[in-house]
Amino acid sequence: MMTRGPTIVRVAPSGVGGQGIKCCCCRCCECINFGYLTTQHGVIKVAEFLLGSLCQSLLVKYGMSEASSMGSAYHGFLTTAAACVLTTSLLIFCYVVSSNTQQLIRQSIFEWVFNAVACFMYLSASSYMGVAVNIYLYPRYALVNMYAAYPAMTAVYYIGVVVGIVHGLDAYISYKNYKGIR
Repeated sequence: MMTRGPTIVRVAPSGVGGQGIKCCCCRCCECINFGYLTTQHGVIKVAEFLLGSLCQSLLVKYGMSEASSMGSAYHGFLTTAAACVLTTSLLIFCYVVSSNTQQLIRQSIFEWVFNAVACFMYLSASSYMGVAVNIYLYPRYALVNMYAAYPAMTAVYYIGVVVGIVHGLDAYISYKNYKGIR
């Protein structure tokens, strides 16, 4: 009976294909998958994050003083933006840190269900916000000079429709990945 010595197996880091930070002549942090941000899925996720963050910041900066007059439309949109931006930022972080995680979550039911729910939430919150803004804020805008809440909240519900459509597109692509359709 012959025995062998230990077998050495090389395991590639989880960020294979990722772009590490190049410094001088070597790369460091190769486990971080910065290349993900330039893929179609990465660009869509970054767009969802940036547009959702823009809505959220406009809501907080210009709409907080008018929240009582807009009522639940304001709070519903703010809740939608906060929840979707937080989840999207966590997904981007996980995908950049681990390409393995990106492959696993992208093919799971979570990705397409989250995006479908986010699409519905943004579109419904935008329509409700549009009604509230035009009923409650437009009369003040017509009377008060330099009234900034109306244009800002109008921008919020328009951007909300765009974010909803982007989430809907992402849900469609994610559903195709989930079903194995390329």
